Amino acid sequence: MRVNPFIFITQPENLKSEAMTLISKFLLILFLTFNFLPAQVWQGLNFVSEIRDLPAKSSASHEKRRQQILRNMEKAMGRLPDRSNLPSFDIKIIDSVMEDRFTRYTLSFVVAENERLPVYLYVPKQRGTIQRIPAMLVLHGTSVLGKGVVDGQGPLSNRAHARELAERGYVVIAPDYPSFGDLKDHNFDTDRYESATMQAIFNHMRCVDLLQSRPDVDPENIGVIGHSLGGHNAMFVAAFDTRLKVAVSSSGWTQFEYYNIGEEGSKKYGGKLGPWAQTRYMPLIRTKYKLDAKLIPFNFDDIIAAIAPRAFFSVSPLKDANFDVNGVREGILLAEKVYNNLGAADMLQVRYPDAGHDFPVENRKEVYGFLDRTLGHTPLYAPVK
Repeated sequence: MRVNPFIFITQPENLKSEAMTLISKFLLILFLTFNFLPAQVWQGLNFVSEIRDLPAKSSASHEKRRQQILRNMEKAMGRLPDRSNLPSFDIKIIDSVMEDRFTRYTLSFVVAENERLPVYLYVPKQRGTIQRIPAMLVLHGTSVLGKGVVDGQGPLSNRAHARELAERGYVVIAPDYPSFGDLKDHNFDTDRYESATMQAIFNHMRCVDLLQSRPDVDPENIGVIGHSLGGHNAMFVAAFDTRLKVAVSSSGWTQFEYYNIGEEGSKKYGGKLGPWAQTRYMPLIRTKYKLDAKLIPFNFDDIIAAIAPRAFFSVSPLKDANFDVNGVREGILLAEKVYNNLGAADMLQVRYPDAGHDFPVENRKEVYGFLDRTLGHTPLYAPVK
């Protein structure tokens, strides 16, 4: 006789035991399912709202994305030079100025063979045993004065953040950017870099090397800050150098498609992205990417994503004529997703002051407080003016 295998004939006296067996099997299946079914499946089906091991998986995935962003940046900037077997610093002190809270040294040091970098180094005064304290890399904006700007030597107010941070008790290093300050005679035609932007990234990473070598610097608590040119250079170096725990950009960026220097500026530089393609910045944006934002292989939200989950603070004025605030808002919305996925939403901060291309006092005060908290610094009393 042929028996249908899907028909079960059960005697009445066995019903209770059969039912208990089925219930036990069902509970076992539920247990195995909830414990061993891949988390991604449950997340997709909305059965769970949070998987405990998701951050680790997200971190691994994020690092892969970060490396791709860096490769894309190198397509427009040139490759980051090899950082192995770097020469000794061979520091040469040119002069020093003692002030109430710190000593400012003017010096240069070797970043690579036949390459010296002029910087200001601010060393706060300490009493008793020398303690390791947080440090800041401070990057200047577009000015013939170079590093002198962040020392407060220029005519513009709200630019002396190197001096202010030194007064606050940070060890501070402030380098010149190629073609400014003591590098005013830099020859781009004879250097080894495809862009001055990449040269600056390399130089700024060497500044971090120098800071970490000092006995008065906490090597785990170093940040970077800049305004305008220094603002996007702070973002660039922070993307490449994970030793930088926090990055601050003031009036330093917008999404490329929103960048606008006006009709006259566009005529002068051959297109609205022309300033980015100057010899002193990224010439490949013109020669390789035709000043077309759609062709450039990275954007500023990518750079912020490469900084994540480390701290990033953007001060982006509403009336900045170059860095359109609408492009900032768009970039921040994209970057927020990355920070949220990494469980670091509070590490991404942005402020929109009602100002032009500036770094207002109130915003600097808030930024400095953010730096103190992020870097574990107890500030000396130092008013921001």
